[in-house]
Formats: sequence, C-alpha cells, structure tokens
Amino acid sequence: MMENSKVANQMISFQKTLFENSFNAMCTIQEQTEKIAETFLKQMTWIPEEGKKSIRDSFEMYKKARDTFKKTVDDGYTRLEEMLDKK
Repeated sequence: MMENSKVANQMISFQKTLFENSFNAMCTIQEQTEKIAETFLKQMTWIPEEGKKSIRDSFEMYKKARDTFKKTVDDGYTRLEEMLDKK
C-alpha cells in the first residue's frame, strides 16, 4: 500500500513538472507575441488609439485568464497531494 502511494506521488510530481514547463513555455510565447504586436501597433499609424487600446486591453485579459488558470491547476495539485498524504 505504501509503495502505491509513493508511485502515485511520483506520477503527480512528474505531471506537475510537465505542466509547469509547458505553462512557462506558453507564457514565453505569449509574451514574445505581445512584444511583436506592440511593435506593429506603434508602426500602424492608421489604427485609431481606441483600437490600439482595445488590443492592449485584450493582452491584459489574456494574462489575467492565464494567471487564473494557473492558480486553479496549482490548487488542484495541492489538494491532490494533500489527499494522498492523508492516506
């Protein structure tokens, strides 16, 4: 029984690490995309300022949603680890 718990903890640890690495890679890609988009926005003088503002606001919305998703997944892993530690 103890061996099963150890294997389960190792599997969860592996999945958590995999998620962290994938999430960090996704964040890096999103940040680079935002920088490129910002460069384009600065050069596109024909786009009205309110249009640029809505694009920038969408970047912030994505970041907030991404942070909420990350917190939800982290909380899930924490609860799962606590549940396995109790057994």
